[in-house]
Amino acid sequence: MNTTQFSVVSSVFTLGGLIGALSAGPSCNRYGRLLTMRATTVSFVVGSAIETFASNITMLCFGRLIAGLGCGAAIVVVPIYIAETAPPKEKGLFGAFTQISICLGILVTQLLGYFLSKGNLWRIILAVAGVVGLVQLAGLTLVPESPKWLAEHKSPQHARHILQKIRGHKADVDAEVKAWNIDATADDISEEEALLSAPPGSHPAPNPKAATQSIGIWDAFVHPAYRPAIIAVVAVMFTQQLTGINSIVMYSVSLLTSILPTTASLLIVAVSALNVVVTAVCAPLSDKIGRKTCILISIAGMGTCSLLLAFGLFFGVKILAAVATLVFVASFAFGLGPVPFILANELVGPEAVGATQSCGLAANWIATFLVSQFFPIVDKALGGHGKVYFIFAGFAILSGSFIAYWVPETKGKSGMEEVWGKREARERME
Repeated sequence: MNTTQFSVVSSVFTLGGLIGALSAGPSCNRYGRLLTMRATTVSFVVGSAIETFASNITMLCFGRLIAGLGCGAAIVVVPIYIAETAPPKEKGLFGAFTQISICLGILVTQLLGYFLSKGNLWRIILAVAGVVGLVQLAGLTLVPESPKWLAEHKSPQHARHILQKIRGHKADVDAEVKAWNIDATADDISEEEALLSAPPGSHPAPNPKAATQSIGIWDAFVHPAYRPAIIAVVAVMFTQQLTGINSIVMYSVSLLTSILPTTASLLIVAVSALNVVVTAVCAPLSDKIGRKTCILISIAGMGTCSLLLAFGLFFGVKILAAVATLVFVASFAFGLGPVPFILANELVGPEAVGATQSCGLAANWIATFLVSQFFPIVDKALGGHGKVYFIFAGFAILSGSFIAYWVPETKGKSGMEEVWGKREARERME
C-alpha cells in the first residue's frame, strides 16, 4: 500500500463514522436504543468480516466503511443508553465506561498490532473485531430497553417495571419515574408483558401520555431552546479531537522515532495503557467536582503538555517529550475523554437527546478526519520537530475560553430547565 492508498483506507472509516453518527440519533429515537445498538453490532461483524477476507484495496475500504457506520452510530446511542439506565447520582461514573471501553479497545488493538504486524497476520487483528462484535450481539439479547425511552414511546407502566428490575426490587424508583413527567403508576401489566425487555423491530405506536415527541436534527438546531445545547455539545466534541489526542494515538510512533528510535512503539502501548488506567481511576470525579470543571482542567493540562511536547521535540529533549506525551494522555483521560459523551443527555430533554448527540458526534468525526488527514501534512509544512503542537496549544486556549463561557455545569441538575434556567424552560413549552 502506498501513502495515498493508506490515507484512503484510514479516512474512509471516519466517513462511515460520520454517516453513522448522523443517522443514529433519529434511529434510536424512532426504533429504540436497544434495536439500534443491535444494528450497530451487526455492522461491526459484517464490516470486520469483509476487511478480514479483503483481496484488494476496494474491498478493504468497503469493509472499513461498513465498520465505520456501526462505530459512528454506536458512539451516539450507547452513551444515551448508559445515561438513561445509570443511577442518577452516578451518571458520570457510568458514562465514563464509554471512553474506558474505547481506550481498552485501542490498547488491545495496539498490542495485537505490536505482535501481529507481520505478513498476513494483520488479518487476525481484523478478525478479532468481528469476534468481539459477535460476543456483544449475544450479550445484547440479555439487555433491556431503556426505561426512559419506553416511557416516552411505548408503555410508561412497562417502563417502570423495567426500571425496577434494573434498580432492584427493593429500590425506590418513584423519583426517577416522576422525572419522566408521565403517568406510570398503573399496575395493569400482564406477566407476559413484564418479561419483555425490548420493543419490536417495527416503529412502536406513539405514546399518548408522553410529554413530548422526538424531534429531528434540523428542528432541534433551529429551536431557540435547544440550539445553545447543540452549540455546547458540538464545541466540546470539536475540542476533544482538535486539542490533538489523535495525533498521539495515530502518529506518535513516527513522531517520536526521531528522538526515541528504539522505544517509540513501546511508548505508545504504554500511553494506551495509561489512558485506560487514568480514565478508570478518574471516572467518579465528574460526579464529585462537576462535568465542566473536569473538562476545563483536562484542556489546561493538554494545552500545557502540547507546549512541552513541542519544545521537547524541537530541542531533542527525550525525557521532556516522553513525559509530556504521557501527561498529555493522562490529562485527556481526566475529563475531555469521558465527559463529553454524557453531556447531551443532561443539556436537553429526552425528545432532543438523539438529535443533539448526533450533531455532537458528527462534529467529533469531522474533527477526527481533519486531524488524521492533515496532521502529517501540517507537521511537514512546518518543518517537523513538533512545531504543530503549538497549534494544538493555541486551540486549547481558544476552546477552553469558549467552553468556560458557554457550557453550563450539569452536575446535580435534574433536567434541561434546571441546567439552562427558566427562560429556556418557557421556550421549550411553547
